[in-house]
Amino acid sequence: MGSPTPSIHMFSSKSSSPSPSLFIPTANASLSFPKPSNPPLTTHLHLKRTHTSLHLKTTSATALRLSTAKTRATLDEAGQDTNTPLLVQQEEQKPNKEVDECVKLLKNAAKTRRIAAKEVLSALVVIEKAKLDPSRFLETLGGLKSPGRTWMLIFTAKNDLKSGTYFPITAVQRFDAAAKRIENGVYLGPLGRLTFEGRFSWKKRILAFIFERMRIKIGPFYPFEIQFGGKDETEPSTKNPFFIWFYIDDEIAVARGKSGGTAFWCRCRQVSSF
Repeated sequence: MGSPTPSIHMFSSKSSSPSPSLFIPTANASLSFPKPSNPPLTTHLHLKRTHTSLHLKTTSATALRLSTAKTRATLDEAGQDTNTPLLVQQEEQKPNKEVDECVKLLKNAAKTRRIAAKEVLSALVVIEKAKLDPSRFLETLGGLKSPGRTWMLIFTAKNDLKSGTYFPITAVQRFDAAAKRIENGVYLGPLGRLTFEGRFSWKKRILAFIFERMRIKIGPFYPFEIQFGGKDETEPSTKNPFFIWFYIDDEIAVARGKSGGTAFWCRCRQVSSF
């Protein structure tokens, strides 16, 4: 009996647009106050309307200067993440219609494989440069529970993003965010299949991984397994193979590998195990 071939199943996405931008005051945003002429100065101001009087007393120009400095410090700190540069915050939160159009093009390319490679490459360039917020990437990529989610490789590009092609055979990757497991498989129908399985780590938008075993099935014969690396439990790092993810929603994902090549995947149904 032949090996099952995964079928593409496009899942609808709630939204592919990043969150709207926020205005965050910077150190240049300060309040302007008139300077007193001859400090220390005492001023009495009386404002009268009908039978109500308001008495405002400024006791010292020094107090005014301290108040000004305190107000400026509050404005400088409000709404900022001290661990993230201001420019990055604004870039990641700014809506980008161009990115939305590129995402639509890639989804169409995944369904039809008829979009010209030049157009796909241009879309990948735009998405890489957009620097979208990766905070929900892992959850979307690997789901909330095991065995995770599976993604079919659609298109690969060389590291200069000037040439690329649709991937000619069925290659599927499974990411399990709950167990931090990865499986990478090539499926050749009745000829057999080859899969690699291991563990991964996630930091910001980088998924580093180490494969621990390989499974091989040839034709009708029973599959066999080869273990790698013994009992090594070292957490994967950028010294190992890794992906840098630029876009992930419920339908497609875009990433660049350690070697510099960029690819995009389409979410597909779970591939049956051995």
